[in-house]
Amino acid sequence: MAKSQEWAFPEALQPTADEAQFDLAHAFDAVVMVRAEVPPDGFTAASLGTERSGYGVAIREDGLVLTIGYLVNEAEQIWLTSNRGTVVPGYRVAYDQATGFGLVQPLGRLDATHLRRGLAADVNVGDAAFVIGHGGRAHSLKTRIVSKREFAGPWEYLLDEALFTAPAHPQWGGAALLDAQGALIGIGSLLVQEQVKREVTQANMFVPIDLLAPILDAMLQTGRSPYPPRPWLGMSTQDPEGKLVVGRVTPGGPAERAGVQVGDMVLGVGNYRMNTLPEFFRAVWRLGSAGVDVPLALARDGDVLRITVKSGDRSDYLKKPNLH
Repeated sequence: MAKSQEWAFPEALQPTADEAQFDLAHAFDAVVMVRAEVPPDGFTAASLGTERSGYGVAIREDGLVLTIGYLVNEAEQIWLTSNRGTVVPGYRVAYDQATGFGLVQPLGRLDATHLRRGLAADVNVGDAAFVIGHGGRAHSLKTRIVSKREFAGPWEYLLDEALFTAPAHPQWGGAALLDAQGALIGIGSLLVQEQVKREVTQANMFVPIDLLAPILDAMLQTGRSPYPPRPWLGMSTQDPEGKLVVGRVTPGGPAERAGVQVGDMVLGVGNYRMNTLPEFFRAVWRLGSAGVDVPLALARDGDVLRITVKSGDRSDYLKKPNLH
């Protein structure tokens, strides 16, 4: 997440007008600083903090900002700062659990341009790209697509194909990933370790913009995706050395209430055995929508346990935005 603007990339890493096939100044002015305050009793306050900051990008003429949802999730106050210095309050319109996208509507004239959306599906590994942060050229980075692959996060999150770029931007949260023509193709989510040409390097993971179109209208109308909510267990699971191990259970969440404990090894869902996070998540989600019973086979202290978790809807645990 972005914390300070008192820094700059070396000149050699910054994009220049000669290298870009689009209006760089227009792109810089479309990216805003997002600052959010979350109440201490928020469900995500302990894990994500109560003061959050990062970036977002205006995607419509009315200033609608697309960002990564963890920045604004449960926020009771949001402030948007344009590249031209305008500061306005924002209202969290929507947050989608499955993609991680968040939408914020400025409550005033934002004084920002907006970016057209491209298609992440049209870019290839090795293609040049640009990561644009708030603050113009000094906070923007020339980069490349180093991988397009499945990504699974321990917090019950899965993308069929995410974008990975290197070199990495140190303030990745909500940053705009642009293709060589200046179209928005991804929103910054994580800093990760990625293998590039047999060497492990720091990279950024971006959520592909392609995932927004099917859900945008519903998010604007209802605040969430049009698809049924996935069953949520409330457990963070790691997969070291081909084993699924519970690393954390959410206090008061479905897994804890069912008796799942930290250190339990997940053997399977029902009679289906698996050893990777994507297999595990898909097996759970195939059972139905939020509320469905999830039969888990667990190993604990040499014993095999059968525990049924009454899944929940993660959004039910989150504080909802208030319009003041």
